[in-house]
Amino acid sequence: MSKAPSAYRLSAATALHRGDRLYQQDQVQILVHDKVPGCTLAIVADGMGGKSGGRKAADQVILTARQLFERFTPRDDDPAELLRQLVLEAHLMIKLTAITAEEEPHSTVAAFLITPGLRCDVIHAGDSRVYHFRGAAMIGRTSDHSYVQRLLDEGTLSEEEANTHPQSNLLTGCLGTQQEPPITLARIDQLAIGDTLLACSDGLWHYFTPAEFGDVVHSLPPREASELLVEKARQRARGAGDNLSLAMIKVEALDRPKPAPAR
Repeated sequence: MSKAPSAYRLSAATALHRGDRLYQQDQVQILVHDKVPGCTLAIVADGMGGKSGGRKAADQVILTARQLFERFTPRDDDPAELLRQLVLEAHLMIKLTAITAEEEPHSTVAAFLITPGLRCDVIHAGDSRVYHFRGAAMIGRTSDHSYVQRLLDEGTLSEEEANTHPQSNLLTGCLGTQQEPPITLARIDQLAIGDTLLACSDGLWHYFTPAEFGDVVHSLPPREASELLVEKARQRARGAGDNLSLAMIKVEALDRPKPAPAR
């Protein structure tokens, strides 16, 4: 494995839009470790269920992430275990909330944790995704826990057909249901300068190809890229858009100060 670049910075942005829905049920946050530079956790949660049930579920995902991250020490703790606990504990808390409420709250989650040395661990449940780009090229993305993804994996459906499938929102796994949530972990041993991580809900990714995402995240800083993606998604939704959310982190070169000229 090559040595991590010694001089880099993580440039980040989040975006959240209600779309054309009456209620905002997505939640997004990027958490920066208060003691360890370069340690950052990004989370997207797409809540479902009732007028306020979905928002309560998404809020619980973010709250659980905050609590776990506050106790996390990169030198001693396993990043993958933190993400696994995030899914299990948020799932349990959402189920407990459902007992005391009339709604049936559920939520997706897509999260990635960058630790010193530019290791990146990823987890997801449902159809919120994490994309990994190197420059403009997509290196990989998470595979949805959904009925349509299953058809794609079986080869009975094309990517183009999947985007317009009438059951595209039918999930096979998420948080808060009676069945245990999927624990789908991935690890990027080392990010490189020019890499971008993008976590987003289906209200965003539904309107873009990986190539379109790649062009935007490569050519623009995260804040401007996020604004453009939201604007384009809103245009393409034509008044029928879902809640949408994204968290983006880009690894950028840190310009070293030039040495003073010799006297």
